[in-house]
Formats: sequence, C-alpha cells, structure tokens
Amino acid sequence: MTRAMVDLWCGSHLHPPKAITLDIDDTADTVDGHQQLSLFNAHYDERCFLPIHVYDAETGHCVATILRPGKTPSGKEIRAHLRRLVRRIRMHWPDTIITIHGDGHYGRREVMAWCEANNVQYVLGLSKNATLDAQVFTATDAACVKRALGKLDIVRDYTETQYAAKSWPCPRRVVARIEATRKGLDVRYVVTNIAHRSPQWLYDSLYCARGQAENHIKWHKRQLASDRSSCRSPLANQMRLILHTAAYRLMLALRTATPRQQVLVSAEFTTIRTRVLKVAVRIKETASRIRLAFAANCPDAALFQSLARTIIPRPT
Repeated sequence: MTRAMVDLWCGSHLHPPKAITLDIDDTADTVDGHQQLSLFNAHYDERCFLPIHVYDAETGHCVATILRPGKTPSGKEIRAHLRRLVRRIRMHWPDTIITIHGDGHYGRREVMAWCEANNVQYVLGLSKNATLDAQVFTATDAACVKRALGKLDIVRDYTETQYAAKSWPCPRRVVARIEATRKGLDVRYVVTNIAHRSPQWLYDSLYCARGQAENHIKWHKRQLASDRSSCRSPLANQMRLILHTAAYRLMLALRTATPRQQVLVSAEFTTIRTRVLKVAVRIKETASRIRLAFAANCPDAALFQSLARTIIPRPT
C-alpha cells in the first residue's frame, strides 16, 4: 500500500520533474494503551509511536507515512527507509535530481554515506560541538563585534567550513548560520553535499523551507486525526495511517482545485471541511446523472460551481 501511494504521487505528474525536494520528519503519536511498537519516549514524556512523514516540499503532497516505534530512528533505519523510497521514485523518474531535507537526528553518517553513493543531495541539521564552534570562531567573533560597535539589535551572517567527525570517512561541507543579538550568540549548523550554492541560500532558502513540513504534519495529524492509532496490531495502525494519508491527498486536491480568487485557496483543512464538505444538500439520482440541490441562499454557490467545472472531467 505504501508503494502504491508513492506510485500514485509519481503518476500525478504529467512529466518527470527535473528536481524534487523531500522533507522527512517524525512526530509523536501518543497512545493510551500498550499497542505493539509503542514505547515510552523521555523527550515527549509519554508512551507513543514516532511515525515518519515524507512530503514533497514544492506541492505539499504526502509521499509516504511509516509507522514505527516511539524512539529516535537510528542511522541504519533511516537509510533503509530512504533506500526503499528513492528506489521506488527512480522506477518512475530515473533522471530526476532528489534532495533530502531533515533535522539534526537525520544527519547520521549512514544516511550521508548512502546519499553520496547514490547521487542523492541532502541538507541535514548538525548538532553543534566545540570543534565546529572553534572552526567558525572568526566569523562569530566578527558578528558579535559588529553588533556591539553598531549597537544593533541583531546581526546575522553565514559562513562555511570543512568538518569531519571521528566516525566520518571524509570531511563534508558544513554551513553555519550566525545570529548575534542583545541576548547572546546563536549558531546553527547544517551539513550538505551541495557544492555550488552559497551558505546563505542553502540555509535560508533551502534548509529553512523544511519548516513548512511542520504545517503539513499538523494538518495530517491534528486536522485529519491521523494520531488515532488505537488498534493493537501495528499492521492495522499502519493501515489507519495510509487511509489518513489518502484523506490528506483528497483535501489537498480539493484545495488545489479551488480558483485563485477564492479565499479557500490557502485555507486549512478544517476550514475546507466546514465550508465545502459539511454542507446540507438534497441528492437526486437519475439514470444518467446525479443532481445536488443546494439551499437558495448558499453563500458558496460560486465556489461549488467552479469546483465542479475543475474537478469533473469533460467528455472528449
């Protein structure tokens, strides 16, 4: 079923895209009982699953959702999930450039080594340490001095360095975002194998864009109730997750079909469900068509007319 979801996403494109960016992240799915695979997670301070969500960064489509135990995924596990996903995508798009976004606990040596060996680009968060701080000290010190001398509220700068942890086979490009404020210094690091872009573009335009995945997960989890994984069997809960992913795609397709002049073109799923789906109509079926009779004073009559023209295919 998960493979079929990836196939449907690939099939929704008329032509293979030149490049795609995939946002990968996990979210806590709290359980009330002792379902199989549920574990106590000290970070969330509750018993939960920790399913992985993968989204298309450009369109917001949910490419895959994977139910897994309530613990931080290891490098080998992440590598296995990415290997299966990328292999399936390349069955449809062998020449498409694939880029992976992920936060700090996806920046594992197994993941980076596999991406480099399989021509997959990555931009992954990297935890700070004393060695990295020492390598970018010149840039951080300059930012602090500039802020102090100019009496500025904030100074932001970017730099890069070559860094190799003890477990890495070779140095890799690390981009640092430096932010000096009146409250102190904040430095964030990302590691990447993209060599032809500036540090500022990599961090601000590419890495920070993965924050939109948090909104996608919120829609999937809170507005479509995909965290209702109350079955005891993990297979049944995975099936629930797939069904909620199908509902996510239907809602996204409905919003995409909304004309741009309508306010619902950027609405959240709860608003679309209230305004478009939870509507009282009288249904009359005939041999050749189905008629929907709305109230005479329906406030969204123009919206329903435009949706019907967009969604229903015309005979050729």
